[in-house]
Amino acid sequence: MPGLRAAGVPRLPFREFLLKVHSRCNLACDHCYVYQGADQSWRDQPRAMAWPTAERACRRIADHAAAHRLPSVRVLLHGGEPLLAGVEFLGRLVRRLRELLPHHTRLDILAQTNGTLVDEAVLRLCHDHGILLGVSMDGDPAVHDRHRARADGGGSHRAVADALTLLGRPEHRPLWAGVLCTVDVTADPAATYRHLMSFAPPAIDLLLPLGHWGSPPPGRTADPRHVPYARWLTTVFDLWYGAPEQTVRLPFFESVLDLLLGGTSRVESVGGGPSRLVVVETDGRLTQSDLLKTAYAGAPDTGCDVFRHGLDELLDHPGIVARQLGRDALAAECRACPVEAVCGGGLYPHRYRPGAGFRNPSVYSPDLKVFIRHVADVVRADLARLSGAGTVR
Repeated sequence: MPGLRAAGVPRLPFREFLLKVHSRCNLACDHCYVYQGADQSWRDQPRAMAWPTAERACRRIADHAAAHRLPSVRVLLHGGEPLLAGVEFLGRLVRRLRELLPHHTRLDILAQTNGTLVDEAVLRLCHDHGILLGVSMDGDPAVHDRHRARADGGGSHRAVADALTLLGRPEHRPLWAGVLCTVDVTADPAATYRHLMSFAPPAIDLLLPLGHWGSPPPGRTADPRHVPYARWLTTVFDLWYGAPEQTVRLPFFESVLDLLLGGTSRVESVGGGPSRLVVVETDGRLTQSDLLKTAYAGAPDTGCDVFRHGLDELLDHPGIVARQLGRDALAAECRACPVEAVCGGGLYPHRYRPGAGFRNPSVYSPDLKVFIRHVADVVRADLARLSGAGTVR
């Protein structure tokens, strides 16, 4: 990578650190990229992160923050199911992080959970250590339980709904980061949105199912005129945007709006911003985004670990540099696309094509084009009304 650095590609330090504190889960979700993906390395991972590994990971993060004088870092407690690591371990880890980080670096910490283990003990942990909770829910009981079942086949919706009800209480609401929903294109989008809204979440993160050109997501065909995800997203967008009062944030929609108006994205699925993320597996291995597990076995690997390598050593890894190239990493078809400035090529793992790597349009490209154009039309109409000119060109 020296040639790229010499050509002016910046060396951007990591700002986001995903710690796999537990590699197993108490659910068997059919769309899980960890257990259902092409990379099955979870089978060789320790079930839980040992304390010496956690200690070394904390030191590596603190050293990186100090070396680059980072004003803040974001740490994601992940799995598997991170709450399986236990409240004692998680509390100890967060305390150690705060002790080691330089005084000028703020720690933002979030646990992404399936919600089934959220109880008063977990909430006390979160209050004590400033941990936010993101909870996964895919829709109403029938939709959610179709995808997020327990190992014995039983549903998990009731337990998750109980967790969201707990988080909705005034004393716990400051801990609630929001709901993460993986889109089921066969589900009624309006019903899904209204069900999630019934819990009054502060935010809803809509995720397109992970897939690529070699393993297309459900409902995605080779016909570019077939855009089921655009139709699904458009229905939800119109409900959200047309509401008389905005009571919930939808980061994906907000990012598309911001990008259309010349701003930046706050999600990695649009905008094409550089990746600033590194993953620490339960055995201490340092990897790229674990979403790459959907592409092929070994796709996220870097050959580094927290015991032998500092985080700066990863910055020149070809996979990391590729994620920081921005527009120069896009396929020619993407660079020529009229919505490229907003789409940014879409989510990086969605671009993978077996035998051709990641320099391809997103497998969702037809849906993204239609959805972005719809949002642009809505914005133009609003600006026209506000200006009184009738037309905005």
